[in-house]
Amino acid sequence: MASLLTKPKPVFLCSSPRTLHASTPSLSFSRISFTHHQKLAPFKLPSLVVAFSEKGLKRDVSAGAAATEGDYRRIMLSDVLVKKKEKVHWWEREWKAMDFGAVAVVLSMHLLSLLAPFQFNWRAVSVAFGLYIVTGLLGITLSFHRNLSHKAFKLPKWLEYLFAYCGAQALQGNPIDWVSTHRYHHQFCDSDRDPHSPLDGFWFSHMNWMFDTNTITKRCGEPNNVADLEKQPFYQFLRDTYIFHPVALAVALYAMGGFPFIVWGMGVRIVWVYHITWLVNSACHVWGKQAWNTGDLSKNNWWVAALAFGEGWHNNHHAFEFSARHGLEWWQLDMTWYVVRFLQALGLATDVKLPSEAQKQRMALTSD
Repeated sequence: MASLLTKPKPVFLCSSPRTLHASTPSLSFSRISFTHHQKLAPFKLPSLVVAFSEKGLKRDVSAGAAATEGDYRRIMLSDVLVKKKEKVHWWEREWKAMDFGAVAVVLSMHLLSLLAPFQFNWRAVSVAFGLYIVTGLLGITLSFHRNLSHKAFKLPKWLEYLFAYCGAQALQGNPIDWVSTHRYHHQFCDSDRDPHSPLDGFWFSHMNWMFDTNTITKRCGEPNNVADLEKQPFYQFLRDTYIFHPVALAVALYAMGGFPFIVWGMGVRIVWVYHITWLVNSACHVWGKQAWNTGDLSKNNWWVAALAFGEGWHNNHHAFEFSARHGLEWWQLDMTWYVVRFLQALGLATDVKLPSEAQKQRMALTSD
């Protein structure tokens, strides 16, 4: 989440704050390139235990092979074992103004969505669905993720900026901050420096990481991996004025359809897009199957793919970060790829990147 406040003074909810320490040693990785010409070989986490079954990938993650089972807990309905850590209560850790802001925004949207049954009408539902497509597909998955984060294809600047503006209306942060966090996720995936790994617990990877900017800063440092966006005035403008744009949309919705449009077009739609985006970070690192030797917990999850416009083919994505297409098999539904392919047919999307057969053979779990 983004905030208009920068470098706020820390606030403590108790007199003796405790510092969160990672249970695994700090790992150092070189910065990942986002082009297929310089694809890094999959890294192996030296502190993790990885087990493979004959039927496919079965991954149990722990901090050491010699530890006892009592040192670990299993993430629900999965085969992922996470090393138990000393619990730090939310009121004992360091809080920043951005943390309070993120909690306020997320909580208010959830509370607003609870009014949906009492503000129902089909026009409001149609607006919510339309904005789900515009902000979720065009904004988050196509623009923020595949275009800006991974440079999987190129668009004319006017169209790139239009889609990025759609992403800002998803209320998930401005493009610079969103892309920076996502690039750090790939650089440090499922290590103690990953901004949102289920190794810190399912709910941390799903949403709680957003409310702990101090820990994220300690892991990743200040954002220094988005120079390509920071040098563009448009993205600087969105970062500096970010919060005003969803507010302007809310005003416009109210003018068009009153309070039901606010409840459905803002509350329900934003919460829906929140959780389908967050499920890629959480569920797709816990539940599903692996087709590629990525050296992390990423998995292909069909139901997340259906909800998140193809983003659920997450193991495919981690194997080939540069690829504009995530559903690599014909039966793997990928709505974002279909839109990219349509833009390519119109001559609007160029330099569309896809994995070669040689790259697939190198990343396959079983190769000849």
